[in-house]
Amino acid sequence: MGNYTVIFKGKSVNLLGDHLKIGDKAPEFKVTDTELNLVSSDLYKGKLVVISVFPSVDTSVCSLQNIKFNREAASLKDTSVLAISVDLSFAQSRFCAAEGIVNLHVYSDYNLLDFGMKYGFVIEGLRLLGRGVVVIDRKGEIRYIEYLENIGSEPDYGKAITVAKQLTGN
Repeated sequence: MGNYTVIFKGKSVNLLGDHLKIGDKAPEFKVTDTELNLVSSDLYKGKLVVISVFPSVDTSVCSLQNIKFNREAASLKDTSVLAISVDLSFAQSRFCAAEGIVNLHVYSDYNLLDFGMKYGFVIEGLRLLGRGVVVIDRKGEIRYIEYLENIGSEPDYGKAITVAKQLTGN
């Protein structure tokens, strides 16, 4: 646990929570689905998981991130691609319908910040998540993790997708 400093809207901010690294066991977490049900990450136990983390669907970079991962998810066999922010489920549902997001499992961390704290993505003082990507293998081990130093930048889609494809044998 500890602070990790990143840039958000031109200012230095701290990301709170446990900052994980490749090889760490992926912590279990609870988030809210688009029907306002609490869902445990145990649902994905034994599966390959890619988690796209972002501040809000109502920003251009976050929107683009979800659109790109939605497109990539269609080509990832035997992989669950999750999109997690603190947007309310209503906003997430509206965004997904408007953008044709059908290949992502979209969740909100607004209620508990359980994911954000366990994975080190909570922006101190703002109750938003930073931007990043996590790839978890079938054994529950983190095989790729990216915390973006500048939250306004896009993640390295290529690296995350390459790791996921290597793990599935694609």
